[in-house]
Amino acid sequence: MSMYKIAVVGDKDSILGFKALGVTTYPVTDEKEAIGALREIERDNVAVVCITEAVAEQIEEKVVELQRKPLPAVVLIPNNKGTLGLGMRLIKRNAEKAIGADILFGKEGS
Repeated sequence: MSMYKIAVVGDKDSILGFKALGVTTYPVTDEKEAIGALREIERDNVAVVCITEAVAEQIEEKVVELQRKPLPAVVLIPNNKGTLGLGMRLIKRNAEKAIGADILFGKEGS
């Protein structure tokens, strides 16, 4: 039986702590490296990939493409400088799509 993995993609300073937890880390410095990391993650047995919001913003099309697949689950996380709000917007959008209403902020879906 194969085990699924967890991976984290982002700048080195933001993801270094995950390595101590046994998470596979992919430190990237530009869009090309980030897309290469996600391609490698798709080939591996990865169930969850955390991507820093700053990196996700640079490769938004690839992130959206990855989110359409059953695995890996994509989770956007803030980097060491703080959040850009992308993760919360993604959760809000997915909740609205699933139930047709904004349960997080109390407005009807758009």
